[in-house]
Amino acid sequence: MRGPSALPRFPFSAVVGHDDVKLALVLNAVDPAIGGVLLRGQKGSAKSTLARGLAPLLGDEAPFVELPVGATEDRVAGTLDLTAALTGGERRFLPGLLAAADGGVLYVDEVNLLPDHLVDLLLDVAASGVNRVERESVSHEHPSRFVLVGSMNPEEGDLRPQLLDRFGLAVDVLSSTDPTDRAEAVERRMAFDADPAGFAARWAGAEGDLGRRVARARPVAVPSALVRRVSSMCASVGAEGLRADLVICRAAAALAGWDGRATPTVDDVRRVAPLALAHRRRRSPLDDAGIDRDEIDAALGRSDEPADDAGDDGDAQERVAEPDAPTAVDRLAPARDRSGRSDAAGRRSLVESSRGRLVADRPVDPGGPMTASAGIAVGATVRAAAARRAGPRDAEPGDGDEPLVAPGDLRLAVREQRTGNLVVLCVDASGSMGGARRMEAAKGAVRSLLLDAYQRRDRVALVTFRDRDAEVVLRPTGSVEVARARLRDLPTGGRTPLAAGIEAGLAVATAPTPATLRPLLVLVSDGRATAGPPDRDPMEAALEAAAGVGRRGVGAVVVDAEDGPARLGLARRLAEAMRARYVTVPELSAGALDRTIRDLVP
Repeated sequence: MRGPSALPRFPFSAVVGHDDVKLALVLNAVDPAIGGVLLRGQKGSAKSTLARGLAPLLGDEAPFVELPVGATEDRVAGTLDLTAALTGGERRFLPGLLAAADGGVLYVDEVNLLPDHLVDLLLDVAASGVNRVERESVSHEHPSRFVLVGSMNPEEGDLRPQLLDRFGLAVDVLSSTDPTDRAEAVERRMAFDADPAGFAARWAGAEGDLGRRVARARPVAVPSALVRRVSSMCASVGAEGLRADLVICRAAAALAGWDGRATPTVDDVRRVAPLALAHRRRRSPLDDAGIDRDEIDAALGRSDEPADDAGDDGDAQERVAEPDAPTAVDRLAPARDRSGRSDAAGRRSLVESSRGRLVADRPVDPGGPMTASAGIAVGATVRAAAARRAGPRDAEPGDGDEPLVAPGDLRLAVREQRTGNLVVLCVDASGSMGGARRMEAAKGAVRSLLLDAYQRRDRVALVTFRDRDAEVVLRPTGSVEVARARLRDLPTGGRTPLAAGIEAGLAVATAPTPATLRPLLVLVSDGRATAGPPDRDPMEAALEAAAGVGRRGVGAVVVDAEDGPARLGLARRLAEAMRARYVTVPELSAGALDRTIRDLVP
């Protein structure tokens, strides 16, 4: 957090362009009940600069609090005051970042990488304006009214839909392609870096005008007729739930107040609706985000007519180009195992982890090792120490030297986090029979598996091998945007360097990853090897590489892609060497490969 005496921030009014971002931020300043702003864009697109520049417009003392990705729940929400507990046995609340942000801006960079339970907490407090803490013998609440600004790079993965929907407004932050605007932005930044105070002074007048305008602005009442028109429009364009209706009405009311008008109009709705619907229109992550303004105009134009089923995106929706590819309904349905039980998003098993939600504590094993990752439950340890020191004891010489915290007081934190999968698809892209079909099946399976990653913490990777080498086409990701770009054009043909493919897939599966990700290597091949290291038989090299997978203990599956009447059974030999599951599919396709993998992942 930076106080009012810190170095000047780059002025909000000096940022070139980004009118939609500025509007979304200002409307939340007028009415934080809108629910915050999510800024989606690549690094270097001024997301952080705009968020930081908003705080001074809220008042000279308005705080700007930045929440680090590694923050704990204690640090965010507040916890037991250790000093008071240890020195006087008093249970006193120690405020966290949510208290520090009251009256200002709370900025969460890379919000998509923040643990889900912390995002839930932030959104709850942003909506209510009150932080309530009920845990570790602490019962406390305090006001926490702030403008919540989250930013993310879509290439690093999406937010779960349940969290995405709770951000009031969302804006795609794109760098200008106009050379004049880009040059002006660079010149202003260089001028600021050379003389921050002088640059801020030159923009003080514009900043002061904006600040006074924010202070004066108040949301106005929304006429019932306009509310009905907004709801009709939201139903017409297929917005799910009522949050879009509510956010658009609040944003239109704030915009009218910002402009000094007593009543919002349809034009206000037209202006704010794209910001409220941009992240609420996806039928699946494979659809493009956002909504066209022409569609909003059309929906408002027919808002007096009965709303029809406008959720069908027709040919505009990207689909897996296989006959048995999952339909839009199938893709959004939870995966099912062979018994038919639903493995819905968020239902993965819980495992103990060094991160995650604190669920319990346990005494330290006196004979057990203590490691840096063991994680002391500070609150529970302090309570145990305070209880011991406050309890009856015989006065003996040396009591005055009693430690504040004795070894018997130590408690370990028990934290839980949901498990996920890292599925590494290793696909033969050579020119052998069926190579193009294998590649299309793999691309379709990756896209389909990413629909689960969109709602969970799963990751998917793709390795292909052809000619004489292997290539990591898609590094582990949960981002549909990344996959769409990487999978668009993948070459096939040439010889089959099977050993190189297996080794590359194993390297991806065993690379450092979060402890909660379980790797699964899926080899899609007919088992033939026609290229390998110099002076070595290609098949022997492939079997040796497969044995390396087995020695590492990595979960693996071999999908036999061999077809035709004469079968050599080479894929089965690979599976045996890898200690992998061996499966065949009647006809290799995107849907068949996707279903096979879903049946095998835990």
